[in-house]
Amino acid sequence: MVQKAERVDAPRNQGRAKGGPRSGRPVGNVTRGTTNPNRMRRLDRWLTGPQAWRLRAAADPLVVDLGYGSSPATAVELFERLSVIRPDVRVVGVEIEPERVRLAKELERPGLSFQLGGFELPVPGRPVLVRAFNVLRQYEEADVENIWRLVQGRLAPGGLFIDGTCDEIGRRVTWVALDAERPLSLSLSLRFGGFELPSEVAERLPKALIHRNVPGEKIHSYLQAMDKAWLDAAPLASFGNRQRWSAMCRTLLDAGWPVQDGPSRWRLGELTVGWDAVAPGWAHAGRVP
Repeated sequence: MVQKAERVDAPRNQGRAKGGPRSGRPVGNVTRGTTNPNRMRRLDRWLTGPQAWRLRAAADPLVVDLGYGSSPATAVELFERLSVIRPDVRVVGVEIEPERVRLAKELERPGLSFQLGGFELPVPGRPVLVRAFNVLRQYEEADVENIWRLVQGRLAPGGLFIDGTCDEIGRRVTWVALDAERPLSLSLSLRFGGFELPSEVAERLPKALIHRNVPGEKIHSYLQAMDKAWLDAAPLASFGNRQRWSAMCRTLLDAGWPVQDGPSRWRLGELTVGWDAVAPGWAHAGRVP
């Protein structure tokens, strides 16, 4: 049963240097928990691609899949994909609903476990990666800052927190990447042939941005610039959508947008941009206060 959302408070006495699990009631609310196998593939290939260095360099390869939902399938997939990069990886699926944890424990194996908990991350050690997908979108926008702070305070040096959203089968995916101090970037990943304009991904923006796609906000300007560059690249459609998407990305880069990564990622229907370019007004130019 999904409970009525409660406000999430920022930690008051927890220093960033503390790495142990917190005690007491899990922080957060039970969410709908809907999920499908292979739904997170677009994010996972980013974690095993340009972000793989974080896991390789980690002193402790601890990873948390936060709020994996009614089925642990995506947590299992994350473990299998990250094991290719770091065979000694430890993935902990954290869920706030006890029955989901009980059922998931049947799939435990060396390196993969499941734990009852919430945003406080009740795991021993400090994770190098935390993935929370389709979790924060079920909270209030006003809660986002506090949730970000709470999870950021548990990251290992060089760690990354991913706050993302996707459609039911993972064809339209967006995520914000944060380190221990600030949001770093926004990534969009779309399946070619599944959209007419890139801005259609707006309905799957993370909670921090989904209500900000209005004139005067940076994310609105960014999506409009994507649409214009996509339409301007229409003559390349006969060569395939990969070429057209890559041309769009190049146009945005040339126009001064802080586009990250490069053509190898663009060909996947992926585009990452620096957070400052899309940050909502409350984020104060990209830094969580």
